[in-house]
Amino acid sequence: MDLDYRKQWDQYVKELYEKECNGETVVYWEVKYPFPMSNRDYIYIRQRQELDMEGRKIHVVLAQSTSVPQFAERPGVIRVNRYKQSLAIESDGKKGSKVFMYYVDNPGGQIPSWLINWVAKNGVPNFLKDMAKACQNYLKKT
Repeated sequence: MDLDYRKQWDQYVKELYEKECNGETVVYWEVKYPFPMSNRDYIYIRQRQELDMEGRKIHVVLAQSTSVPQFAERPGVIRVNRYKQSLAIESDGKKGSKVFMYYVDNPGGQIPSWLINWVAKNGVPNFLKDMAKACQNYLKKT
């Protein structure tokens, strides 16, 4: 939820900020893609809630792409129009968390199969390691 902190630890963030649009907080996120591919950008709304399920606190974050005229498409950047994320986090009662994430996006364009394979094998696991480290460092920061 802390976009400024995300910019510090996520090497793939080119631009990330919130803007009020028609009474809603909308997030703009541009993701760096490797050369020779074009960067992707996302326009989305998100919600955060803390649920109490029989004494268990579960944090839920929902995000979904949207379209607002305040964010025009940029030349050389491919707009991701189909993006949805559902995230639920609960303490494991020790020093960790149980996490459930459902994530779908259609990055568009022509993505080579070698890159899809690399992301599946290395990109996602490396990102999760970076995110876990960022979470641990965030706790020290606050």
